[in-house]
Amino acid sequence: MSGLVGEFEVKLDSKGRFLFPSGLRKQLPANAQRDFMLNKGFEDCLTLYPISEWEAMSKKLSKMNLFKPQNRMFYRLFHQGAKHVSLDKAGRALVPTAHSERVGLGQEVMLIAYNDRIEIWDKSKYFNMIEENMTDFADLANEVMGDLDDREG
Repeated sequence: MSGLVGEFEVKLDSKGRFLFPSGLRKQLPANAQRDFMLNKGFEDCLTLYPISEWEAMSKKLSKMNLFKPQNRMFYRLFHQGAKHVSLDKAGRALVPTAHSERVGLGQEVMLIAYNDRIEIWDKSKYFNMIEENMTDFADLANEVMGDLDDREG
């Protein structure tokens, strides 16, 4: 699967559902447009993985040495609260109340697609996080990208 891209603003209805954007769905292969795995993200957001990407990630993680305490803790924390989510016939995804409350989702939500996943953010929290980090963007770019080799291959 090629990298997902884009920001999509959606609204949660009274039952915690949002309409999955068609522009995002079109970026997914046909066999990855209905079933997802939802879990806590690394910051104050949720992460939605297409099932095939979740399975690939789980396969990588299954190779961890679980005799090491930090590996066991990471494995637990990564999988904690993971929940299978399927789009309904109307193309809506349900964010369970426990997940929504865990990260403080309001009615206005942002879906942030990148690489192999989709982050689900409360709209105001997302834009606050971006604004707080934008002044450091040049330094971050240098730190993250400064050592990359410019040659292709």
